[in-house]
Amino acid sequence: MQQITATQLRTKSKDLFEALERGKSVDLIKKSKIIGEIRPKKEEKYKIFNAKRFMKNAKAMNLPKLTNKEMEKNYREHMMKKYGKYLP
Repeated sequence: MQQITATQLRTKSKDLFEALERGKSVDLIKKSKIIGEIRPKKEEKYKIFNAKRFMKNAKAMNLPKLTNKEMEKNYREHMMKKYGKYLP
């Protein structure tokens, strides 16, 4: 494990970046005491979206089927309740 002082953060930042890219951890030292550790960030694994499974679950939920006209009507009613009759 490498060590770097608070002053060297300004002058040797390139070395710090190279160490982090290699996957090494670096101790941060201030006044001869280790005050922290700088570690490289772990790569996050992304979940793959499965459209077939999503559609299967959506059908299993048996959600109500609304047309665009019905959705517009519900939206207008909600806006009228919220803002009154002066809705544009």
